[in-house]
Amino acid sequence: MKVTYIYHSGFLVDTKSCYYLFDYYRGEIPMLDTEKPIIVFASHAHRDHYNPQVFPLLREMGMKEILAVLAKDISKRKYPVSEIPVVRARMDEEYELLAGTKVRTLHSTDAGVAYVVSCQEGTLYHAGDLNDWVWEGEPEQDNRQMTGSYRYEIQKLKDSSIDVAFVPLDPRQEKYYAQGMLYFLKNVQVKEVYPMHYWDKAEIIEEFVKEYPEYGDVIKATEKCKGEVI
Repeated sequence: MKVTYIYHSGFLVDTKSCYYLFDYYRGEIPMLDTEKPIIVFASHAHRDHYNPQVFPLLREMGMKEILAVLAKDISKRKYPVSEIPVVRARMDEEYELLAGTKVRTLHSTDAGVAYVVSCQEGTLYHAGDLNDWVWEGEPEQDNRQMTGSYRYEIQKLKDSSIDVAFVPLDPRQEKYYAQGMLYFLKNVQVKEVYPMHYWDKAEIIEEFVKEYPEYGDVIKATEKCKGEVI
């Protein structure tokens, strides 16, 4: 399994039988084996997580078999052309897809869904915008409700064993930036975590590792992830 960081929350995972492309919004997609199928996941409709131009881009690259898995909040007007099949992903559902891929969804605390993807080579988790979105200055009751909702969703993963996870680490949350990530790490069995959604401020990853060195072996330097073998 190879992981390539593209931009923001966008990642490409390359397995022997299939490619998995998550939350592409912009950036360079590496050269692909056009004989291998690709599943394109979009967690929700926000512009920094879904760009419908990804489908003509993949066609231009010569990809022959493309499947789109799009969260239900994405408008059908922004679906790919008719010859590309679409799975409309709703929260708390399970899907069996091509190349032996199985997917289940969680309910995001912002919009759309998070994805748990199982394939022959391991299990992937892409959070989308599922995070503990607590903000300084917001009403205390709203922040408590947010934390409760986030923890409820993450508890659904407590019996899972995840090989690779893509999880938000957003510096805009200031002193609360690590809250969601820490809860995830403390409650989910995971081998490797690639922080995302850090708005070009990759130094937040190093800051997190310095503050919480016990997770230094789990947290990966996302910006350096260009085809890393897992």
